[in-house]
Amino acid sequence: MTEELLPNIILSLIYSGLGILIFILAFVVIDKMTPGSLWKEIIEDHNTALGVMMAGVSIAISIVIAASIF
Repeated sequence: MTEELLPNIILSLIYSGLGILIFILAFVVIDKMTPGSLWKEIIEDHNTALGVMMAGVSIAISIVIAASIF
């Protein structure tokens, strides 16, 4: 039973790592494309609207990555 399960666990870990890497790269690209610093605007200036927008963007990117990997 473990012989059948081990390859699936390894593939799941690889796909999870790949998805996280693609998400981080997409977020960095979005950060570079926008004027100013997203981190400064959200954390230091408490820009709630930008935080909500980036939450939506993060969810959308996650859905696209999950669909493409699945």
